[in-house]
Amino acid sequence: MPIFEYHCMKCDKDFEILVFGKQKIICPSCNGKKVKKLLSSFSHKGDSGFSSSKGSACTSCSATSCSTCSH
Repeated sequence: MPIFEYHCMKCDKDFEILVFGKQKIICPSCNGKKVKKLLSSFSHKGDSGFSSSKGSACTSCSATSCSTCSH
């Protein structure tokens, strides 16, 4: 089962959810049903830390992808 990232249009929060088949997606914060699927990037952790297909996009931290700063 894949994990997908979504953005809730009601409370303006991003979240990840494990999706089973044609499951209806509901925001875990506000139970909103109007959500938008986000484009996720591939990343993996190696000996030298995390690596992402997008490269480092965050300037305020060392993460390569996060829902907090939308990168």
